Amino acid sequence: MKAGKKFEDVELFLDSGKRIQLNNISEQKTIIYFYPKDDTPGCTVEAIEFSKFNSQFKKMGVNVIGISKDSLEKHAKFKTKHNLSIDLASDESGEVCLKFGVWVEKSMYGKKYMGIERSTFLLDKDLKLIKEWRKVKVKGHVEEVFNFVSNLT
Repeated sequence: MKAGKKFEDVELFLDSGKRIQLNNISEQKTIIYFYPKDDTPGCTVEAIEFSKFNSQFKKMGVNVIGISKDSLEKHAKFKTKHNLSIDLASDESGEVCLKFGVWVEKSMYGKKYMGIERSTFLLDKDLKLIKEWRKVKVKGHVEEVFNFVSNLT
């Protein structure tokens, strides 16, 4: 996707039970990161890292939302268990994953299946793409995103 691509507004259901429209929370910028599953090793590390940087992102006017296909109940348990400070949104239907192009064919041990491609998107207040990171490797990723955002402000 090219920088400047505008995403449609989407309705998200947060772990708090709150229903939001993405364009209503985007006062400045929003980081949306997609991850495969709560409480798996890589996904847990990534969520903890985004939480560590969350207060600094907030100071720069940036919202952070993690999205997976897990239920709101599972998100709430995951958030409590790891003391996460970021919002987690449930996309059980996969609609948001499809809109962002992260529901893809994957392969493990020769077996093909559909799943979420670990990806991060930085959007401006008008839901226009500033930058995307695809096929993310967890180690160092959040710091890379933070450094990129810091250089914008």
